Amino acid sequence: MFSGTKTRYLAEKICQSLGCELGNLSITRFSDGEFEVCFEESIRGIDVFLVQSTFPNADNLMELLLMIDAAKRASARTVNAVVPYFGWARQDRKSKPRVSIAAKLVADMLSVAGITRLITMDLHADQEQGFFNVPVDHLYASSVILPYIQSLNLENLVIATPDVGGSKRASTYSKYLNCPMVLCNKTRKRANEVASMDVIGDVTDADVILIDDIVDTAGTITKAANLMKERGARSVRAIASHCIMSGPANERVEESAIEEMVFTDSIPYNNKCSKVKQLSIAALLAQTIQCVLNNESISKQYLI
Repeated sequence: MFSGTKTRYLAEKICQSLGCELGNLSITRFSDGEFEVCFEESIRGIDVFLVQSTFPNADNLMELLLMIDAAKRASARTVNAVVPYFGWARQDRKSKPRVSIAAKLVADMLSVAGITRLITMDLHADQEQGFFNVPVDHLYASSVILPYIQSLNLENLVIATPDVGGSKRASTYSKYLNCPMVLCNKTRKRANEVASMDVIGDVTDADVILIDDIVDTAGTITKAANLMKERGARSVRAIASHCIMSGPANERVEESAIEEMVFTDSIPYNNKCSKVKQLSIAALLAQTIQCVLNNESISKQYLI
């Protein structure tokens, strides 16, 4: 097991769960920003697992690509990329003329670099697994989120989604928890800016939990939470897989009706907000890695 710079905190937790040590890898940085990756121990004939989320800036992706290339050139038997958060995944189609499809490009880059398997969690769109020509083990944060929701013992639980695009995810949660679901319908002025929003469903006296995959600037989810509260919700919480929380996100969450904002630790979170809590996915990733090593099914990792 080896780790890139920004995901070392998670790799150390995974190693602790597996009972192994994190491998010795050096990254030498030059004055112009270029860097060089070197494995400081032999990996010839070894199954190598490289842990690195590819959230911006692009250095995180470039680190992973160089780690893969170095492992391949050092004669590793297999090169398994463990990417808890697959960055650039929101650009998964041509939403307008003359735009890039970054998710496909990044998938191609990882494949050309030499991965033999990808382990990731909660892709922005499930069909992005088809961008790869190697096996993809696609995990779901619901494995750690659902037990947490159940531990809250909320009296009048309602699952909600901040936009119609997340209705499938919210529906799956509501069926598993045997509770109602409501939707928010929004329109956008431009990226990261919501024009209008309305609630489809009744949230009167409800303990609402908003479910999403990514929270970036938190504009949509805080607007949805405030609207739920205006419509009579008793409490509003928000849970998302990946904690981007960029720009004004922390201030928006602090000032919103959200009582608690829960994420996994797929991305490091440094700008502390008093309402934010992180659940660790280290054990989930460790169990999946063990299944891969033992050629076992990973189906037992899925609650839904």
